[in-house]
Parts: sequence; structure tokens; C-alpha cells
Amino acid sequence: MSSLLEVRSLTKKYGNFTALSDLNFELESGKITGLLGPNGSGKTTLIKIICGLLQPSAGNVTVKGYPVGVESKKVISYLPDTTYLGKSSSVEEVIDFFVDFYEDFDRDRAYDMLGKLGIDPHTRLRTMSKGTKEKVQLILVMSRRADLYILDEPIAGVDPAARDYILNTIITNYDENASILISTHLISDIENILDEVIFLKQGRIVRKSSVDDIRTNEGKSVDGLFREVFKC
Repeated sequence: MSSLLEVRSLTKKYGNFTALSDLNFELESGKITGLLGPNGSGKTTLIKIICGLLQPSAGNVTVKGYPVGVESKKVISYLPDTTYLGKSSSVEEVIDFFVDFYEDFDRDRAYDMLGKLGIDPHTRLRTMSKGTKEKVQLILVMSRRADLYILDEPIAGVDPAARDYILNTIITNYDENASILISTHLISDIENILDEVIFLKQGRIVRKSSVDDIRTNEGKSVDGLFREVFKC
């Protein structure tokens, strides 16, 4: 497997506060990685730097060998942890916008997922619940044929009954050579789809392991190990 994402000596400071401190890691192609840590550990800051939404204080990030910029953004499909879609648009109109904006957007894939979730493409976003809007956003992100999907809390706002379908949507709608980086607090819900995990604590990586190693060598689930590492 080739390295898709490389993070080297990455540091982010806000005045005297250090949000990220000297991070070093790589993500290979074809892997689903969980970015896990308590609130304030730096997960969203790291994600925003990878996506080019924040500038690091030191260090660098490359995606497919590209420094963060126009070329790296072309191969990343990003789901933020907040709703960003305009309320006046219909789902159909948003899809048309994504088709125009992203060369790798697959309209047929989007409509297929909408149908399976029972979402009418003619519906206006302002009439939707928060959970349904989040499903639409996830569909838009997973309908791109990107190399790296970055999902920040993709199942936090959906009901438990829909989580299994959402997770199935994630793992069945990306190419085998692409990678997914998922940040979430709902570890027990997602650990069965993860290949590896990164534990982030106070801006530092305290563990990067494959899920198989955790289960075999530690005799624990990812959720169990997380609770142990981050216990109060």
C-alpha cells in the first residue's frame, strides 16, 4: 500500500495555547482510520489543516504528494461537523451545484443513496430535520470519487436506527484505493468498520494501531481501550 496522507512535525498554536504538538503519521491508501479523542484533543483542528481551512504554525501535510492547496483539495471529500447547506435550496438543486463544482461527483450514486434513505430530491432543506440534513451532506460527500474522505462526526446527528445504513453507505461507496479518516465520539458504533485508529490527547498522538493488533495483543475492543487510555 502506498502512503496517501503524510503529516510531518505538525504544530498548531493559538497564542500561548498549543492545539497540536509535533504530529507525525501517515495514512495508507485503502484504509479506514478512526481519529479518536476527547473534546478539545485537536481532532477538528487537524482535519481543518489537512483540508486547507487552517494554516499550521509549523510542519507540513501532503496528500498524494501534493502540499495542502488547490491540487490536494481536488482529491479530498470533506464532511464538516456542522451543517453548511443553504436552507432555500432543494436537494436536487444542491446536487446540480455539486455536479458543476466537482468533476468527480457521481450523480447516479447520489440519487441511488437518496432513494435508499427515502429522501425526496425535490424537498427543500429548510423543511428537513437536522438528522436528515446530515444524511444529505453525507450523501453529497460520498458521491464524489475522491482519494481521501474526511468525515467529522458523520453519525452524531442521526438516529440509532439509521446508523447501520449510514455506516454501510460509507464503506460501500468509496473506491478500494481510497482512504477514509473518521472523527467520532461514537466509537462502539463504528469500530467494526475501522482498520486502524489514531488516539489524540491534548494535541498529541498517544496511540496509532491497527484494530487487529488491539484486539489480538490487548484483548480489548477499540472502545474498551479508548475508555482505559482516556479515563478521567
